[in-house]
Amino acid sequence: MKELLEVLAKSLVDEPDQVVVTETENGKTIVLELSVAPEDMGRVIGKQGRIAKAIRSVVKAAALKEDKKVIVEIKQ
Repeated sequence: MKELLEVLAKSLVDEPDQVVVTETENGKTIVLELSVAPEDMGRVIGKQGRIAKAIRSVVKAAALKEDKKVIVEIKQ
């Protein structure tokens, strides 16, 4: 899941070297925290959060195959 989120985020931002994803696993729940450069935050969130919602949907769909629950948090 972590690698998938990194690839998605790096393809959206202007500064892919500042994309950081941290993964915390607690039983069947995985929490992924995404950090990007401040000037790229709008690109990752999108208008009315549409891009962020799409990213979460893709990651959750991939997690269903592994019978896991994923929470994606976007940090500043």
